[in-house]
Amino acid sequence: MTNTTAAPTRDHHDMYRLMSLMSGAEKHGPAATSTLDVLWVLYDRVLRVTPDTVDAPDRDRFLLSKGHGPMAYYAVLAAHGFFGEELLPGFGSYGSPLGHHPDRTLVPGAEIGSGSLGHGLPLAVGSVLGLRAQGLTDPRVWVLIGDAELDEGSNHEALAYAGPAGLEQLHTVVIDNASASYARPGGIAARFEAAGWSVASVDGRDHEALYAAFTAPHPGRPRAVVAQVDPKP
Repeated sequence: MTNTTAAPTRDHHDMYRLMSLMSGAEKHGPAATSTLDVLWVLYDRVLRVTPDTVDAPDRDRFLLSKGHGPMAYYAVLAAHGFFGEELLPGFGSYGSPLGHHPDRTLVPGAEIGSGSLGHGLPLAVGSVLGLRAQGLTDPRVWVLIGDAELDEGSNHEALAYAGPAGLEQLHTVVIDNASASYARPGGIAARFEAAGWSVASVDGRDHEALYAAFTAPHPGRPRAVVAQVDPKP
């Protein structure tokens, strides 16, 4: 598959145009739009990975655990040159690499196949441990999960392990769009704090607040950012 076309867009205001190119039987529109601003800030200002460094050992890893409704993810990847926007109209169709759940073997820049709830955070913990075993302590691992995914026990096992293990390379962004079935005593942030994480809660549409939360120092502890989002754009 050819991944290179015209120069990337690099303009947040063009994201809705790129998302509009994707049609088909998409059932998770709010899941996509709720992640758009977080994804844009990460790829535009924070993540140390480019189309030229997707296989570099010292790259940052971004894991989209919230893989159902990946339209915003695909739009941001296209805008940053990981593949051409001409692939977007084929979203979800037979023969398109852009499925309703991302496939890491088909989507340039995707680190994992995702969409089944509760897998991303455990995979991120394992990724950090794997990097440490190779002596790679500079690459950061980022994972984006949804609030409903915190209903899954696998996430809580990973969450409970990462804090005491001091996994400083690990960064988790939780999209809180009030879709969880069960409330957390004290809220989502309190759950991470109780496990020894560095935590911030921010407006998930405020780019400067997101950037500040993503780049705040957190020595010796994993970082969690709870992005509170109205799913409507």
